[in-house]
This record gives sequence, structure tokens and C-alpha cells, in this order.
Amino acid sequence: MEWFEDDQFWIRFAPIMFDADRWADTPGEVDALLKLSGIGENSRILDSCCGVGRHALELARRGYLVTAVDRTRAYLEAAQESAEAEELSIEFILDDVRRFLRPESFDLALNLFTSFGFFTHREEEHSYISNILSSLAPGGIFLIDVNGKELIARDFVETEEYLQDGYRVQGEYRLEKDFTLLFNRWSLEKDGERYQATFRHRIYSAAELRSLLLRGGFSEVEIYGGYDGRPYDHKALRLIVAAKR
Repeated sequence: MEWFEDDQFWIRFAPIMFDADRWADTPGEVDALLKLSGIGENSRILDSCCGVGRHALELARRGYLVTAVDRTRAYLEAAQESAEAEELSIEFILDDVRRFLRPESFDLALNLFTSFGFFTHREEEHSYISNILSSLAPGGIFLIDVNGKELIARDFVETEEYLQDGYRVQGEYRLEKDFTLLFNRWSLEKDGERYQATFRHRIYSAAELRSLLLRGGFSEVEIYGGYDGRPYDHKALRLIVAAKR
């Protein structure tokens, strides 16, 4: 089983990954994503690796036609419950994004919050990109949000420890395979209980991600250093990529 197929990982770390501050940031992130993509009203949006539905819910509130795909049942159930409470119409699909394909059905596809680079084999990432490309309508946009390799090098720490919402959080990190993989060991402790997970994911520079998407069939790729559209330079906050079919 791949590390990201372990539902307990996502359930255990959800309070840290999706805290109140993260939810509060969502409307501003969606404002920026819509501006970067340039899509119009009533556009069809695919939220790939949607998690607990932060962005899918906000997009549906604004009238967009949203399909949200994730492989973690608990996350989809939580997102569905939130949508029903607000009477929002969102299509939630429990599926592996390596398989999901719906030809020419979306104007915008999203992969946010460092959900890219999980797969062990590069061929799986190529397949995922191909499926996204085929699922976009002509002229459609694929937006990716990751922590770029340049930013990891700039801000790298081997260990960290902090308190958040009553949890003691510890992290250990190591760069591997000629700076292509980031090793992570995360630990959570609360009320005497401790949970630890170890995993690796592939990291990309802006140039590498641009090349990957162009080779995958996208016609244009724009690079930004944050949701606000700033340049990807020494002051960048994130690596945001907008690829056009």
C-alpha cells in the first residue's frame, strides 16, 4: 500500500492540516485562483485531490459547477456533510485520481495544497497529467499549487517542533535522490497518545514542472510565486503553475 492510501494518515493529521486558519484562508485563495485562471461564470471545475472540500465548497457557493475527487472516504463524507448543510450542489466522487477521466468536461482543474508528486513511479504522474489534459475542454486550465524545490532549498530545516490546537507536532526532513525526493517523518502527540508517519514525495522546480506539463501536451505554462500572482523569485511564497490545454 502506498503511504497516501492509508486513510488513518489523513484522519490523524486532519486537525493539523485543516485548522481554523486554513479554512479562513480559503475565500482569499479562491479569489486568487479564479483571477489566475480567467474562467467565466458557471464554469465547470474539477477539484482533483479535493480533501475535505475547502475549495470545492467555496467554489460552489459562488455558483460554479464543481466535481470533487478524492480517494479518502472520510474526507469526502465530511465534505458532503458540509455541502448538504449549506444546500450546495457538488458532485463528490470517491476514486483514485490516477484513474479518473472525463473527456472535455471541465474548464478548470485544480491540484492544490501540495497534492502533486505523491506517486512512486513517474509514469503514474505522466498518466495523471494525461487524464487531466483529456478531462479539460479546449482552452481549459490546470492549476497546481506546490512547495517548489527552490523554496524548499531556501527555507529547509532538518527538524521542527511546535504546539497547535493542543497537539505537539514534530517533523523530520531529509533530501534524497539528488534533490528529487523529500523524506518526511511526522509525529503527533496529544493526551499521552502518539502517532507517527513516514513518507516521501517527489519535488519539482519551476522549470521541471513546466517541462513536465509541456511534454504532457499542454500548450502554455505560466509560473507564479503565490496565489496573488507575484513572480516566482527569491520572495515567492508558493510555486503556482497554470497550464493551458
